[in-house]
Amino acid sequence: MTQTAGQIIARALKAYGVPYVTGLPGHGNWSLLDAFLDDGCELPFVQVFHEQSAVHIADAHYRVTGQPIAATTSIGPGAANTVIGLATAHADSTSLLLLTGSTATHMRSHGVMQGLDRFHFPSVTAPVTKRNFEMVRAIEAPFLMHRAFNAMLSGRRGPVHIEIPLDVQVEQADVQIADLKPRLPLGRPRADEDSVLAACKMLLAAERPCIVAGGGAVMSDAAPELASLAEQLGIPVVYTWNGKGALSDEHPLNAGTAGWPGSLPGNSLAANADVVLSLGCKFTDWSSSSWRKGATFSLPPGQLIQVDVDPNEIGKNYPAEVGITADVKSALADILAAISPAEASRAVRAREPHLDELAGLKKQWEQVLRPRRDHQGSPMTMLRVLHELRQALPRNGIVTVGSGHPQSSTKQAFPIYEPRTHITSGSFSPMGFAVPAAIGAKLARPDTPVVCIVGDGDFMMTMQELAMCVVYDIPVVFLVLNNRGFISIRDGQLNLMSRQVGSEFNRATGEEYSVEFADMAKTFGIDHAWKVDSPDNLRATLEKAIQSNEPALVETLITRDMSIAAAEVVGWWDFPLLPTAPEQARSDYEAALAEEQHL
Repeated sequence: MTQTAGQIIARALKAYGVPYVTGLPGHGNWSLLDAFLDDGCELPFVQVFHEQSAVHIADAHYRVTGQPIAATTSIGPGAANTVIGLATAHADSTSLLLLTGSTATHMRSHGVMQGLDRFHFPSVTAPVTKRNFEMVRAIEAPFLMHRAFNAMLSGRRGPVHIEIPLDVQVEQADVQIADLKPRLPLGRPRADEDSVLAACKMLLAAERPCIVAGGGAVMSDAAPELASLAEQLGIPVVYTWNGKGALSDEHPLNAGTAGWPGSLPGNSLAANADVVLSLGCKFTDWSSSSWRKGATFSLPPGQLIQVDVDPNEIGKNYPAEVGITADVKSALADILAAISPAEASRAVRAREPHLDELAGLKKQWEQVLRPRRDHQGSPMTMLRVLHELRQALPRNGIVTVGSGHPQSSTKQAFPIYEPRTHITSGSFSPMGFAVPAAIGAKLARPDTPVVCIVGDGDFMMTMQELAMCVVYDIPVVFLVLNNRGFISIRDGQLNLMSRQVGSEFNRATGEEYSVEFADMAKTFGIDHAWKVDSPDNLRATLEKAIQSNEPALVETLITRDMSIAAAEVVGWWDFPLLPTAPEQARSDYEAALAEEQHL
């Protein structure tokens, strides 16, 4: 069957289960997009208003469903605008396909509009993608498509980029679309028996074990196995940014989040554990308090069992007593099968003091959080706003979270009950992620409420996508936590340098400046938009927004008072100090630096 490269790509995307393509049209990809209108190639195209958003939408779609989709942009600046989205997906190991146009092969290096004469664009995306392909002939399109999906759906997940020159997009070839199933590896990577038995022996002998659930625990759909292992052996579970939701926050063995900002129970139990079972966790600086011994983990003297699908992560930041290269779900299933009921029963009885300690720490932590969560004043605290949202949102509701204080506050104090309902950028943490991620989540789960939790500075990076919600009738609720600035940065500056530069939104007179976001949303065509000044009517307003089943925006004013505004600071983060820092601060920093274990 003779088809253009664009038609081949469209047919392959349909065959591989892609429900829609998102992006922006331009002269660099309009021949590709035209194919989506042809018989047998029909694919819905969802238009964004900035190319970064297209990649974040595709990223969130995968995080929610496990099904990769495609984004597409033109050449040059349009393609370059996708790099933040690619880096976000690459850092968090999520799958998506980016299709970009490029200069026709016979026009290269001659000075073409929007072209890069000195090098090809794939050299820009190579560091932030798992695989990078350049299509040079239409006849290779079926091969590159099944290779792209193989890369996205096997091993450690990641984004893939295919660049298609303008002349290749319109070139024809007599080819068939490859069946994807025989091009993918069967099953999940499993641990070898010796490693499983070694892990079981350590877990059964441990007095103070701890499980740390990373993003790999969620992406491998290992929540049932995780809960079973924790319950059968009486092991507390802590989680990272992307591990939130692997075990319900209301589960009695959920000790809360670890790292910076962590939680009192999470960091205390993890730091004092004699055995840590890591499940799909990279041990980044935020998840491990910059590897400072005793702040979140103590490895050694604690012993590490590390399970990760990527062998490069084993032993990278901490030495692993047992390193298991395997899918988290399959590894947990094998560990569960290797432990007898009698062994499990003995282990649980022996850990009663350990679990009593967990219960006591959780009560202490509740007292720490209560002043922020129950705050009655106006402007509000983030924890109070999040508390009201949790009461208004159904248990299966999805939240997407922006960077800065909203991200930290949600991680620390917003209960999540089901996997894949907390969507955040845990590693790259760009501003501009939360808004398009919410749209992607809603497109993926149209019957599930989706709320975007975002600060005002973050929101203004991609707020133009409100237009998408109106044009396509996508009923996302945008909860804008307005503290008039990049206040997480401001707080860091004030703590370390006692002054701030460029992180508050102020007029020349010093008066606080703010966009009227509710009014602005109405100019986009969003009828359901409110500005809420008091916590008293916040829950009712959020319920109206969610129940409207239409695009909605709720703006809340957040205090700038760093003592109560956002997350409780627990853990440590390595901030090198200026020479002008006080001597005591420099002394404390040097002492903490000496305790970092990653070196």
